[in-house]
Amino acid sequence: MASPDTDELATVPLPTGSPEGGKAASGTGPEGAAQPQTTPASAVPAAEEQNGPARPEAPTAEPERVEPAEASPEAASAARPGGRWWRGLTGSLAAGLTVLAIGVLAVAGICLFTGAPGPSATLLIGHPIAAALALLAQRVADRRNGPPAVGAGLAVVLFTVSALTLFWLT
Repeated sequence: MASPDTDELATVPLPTGSPEGGKAASGTGPEGAAQPQTTPASAVPAAEEQNGPARPEAPTAEPERVEPAEASPEAASAARPGGRWWRGLTGSLAAGLTVLAIGVLAVAGICLFTGAPGPSATLLIGHPIAAALALLAQRVADRRNGPPAVGAGLAVVLFTVSALTLFWLT
């Protein structure tokens, strides 16, 4: 480990004047309490030359140890490989449906400029709606555990299958 930069560790002397008009500090404060004496700026480099660079003192108190809390049953079910696989599958279906909707809209734009026949209005409206519903359901599936996550995942599958059946197999 490299040694710390001594510029960051150098002490900065406090001004010796008091707030009452620039009088020199005599070692006592306004109420007569003892004030710490400051080292003149010219003495700091000389002290560092003799003793080496100043090092901050290590804290004497030990940091508080935090024991890990027991995992909740919901966190354990989310960590199961089956749950990750299911969320991965439904997430892929939602993303694929979104890419398909963007592709249909891009083809419609190209067909509009070239004058070629393109996708029907049903495809242009239905694909983005199905993709938006699938993405919303996938968001619920990713943020919930248990039956709500399973239901949202099934909704993603339902939206994907219905979009493919209604728009591509007719």
